[in-house]
Amino acid sequence: MTDYADLKARLEAQLAELVRRAEVIEDDLRHPLDADWQEQAIDLADDEALAGVDDVLRDEIVQTRMALVRIANGSYGSCAKCGGEISRARLEAMPTATRCIACA
Repeated sequence: MTDYADLKARLEAQLAELVRRAEVIEDDLRHPLDADWQEQAIDLADDEALAGVDDVLRDEIVQTRMALVRIANGSYGSCAKCGGEISRARLEAMPTATRCIACA
């Protein structure tokens, strides 16, 4: 079994940052609307963009958590499609990778 302690630490730090950013966005999305209808329109448009960013962050959070689960259960670094090894260089470039470069 390959030692992925450094990648695990990186994924844990990444997860903490993603969760922090998602919480900030969720706080922004919970703000009350302004009494002025023009300001409301601007706020709603901003909220729509923020919701899109939040969706992307939530997806990254899920992928990061799944990578940590794979490290814990020993399947990290194995291609989900062919079962072969995912190269260390690929995992360093994309620590949430689930497929080797040939299957990606």
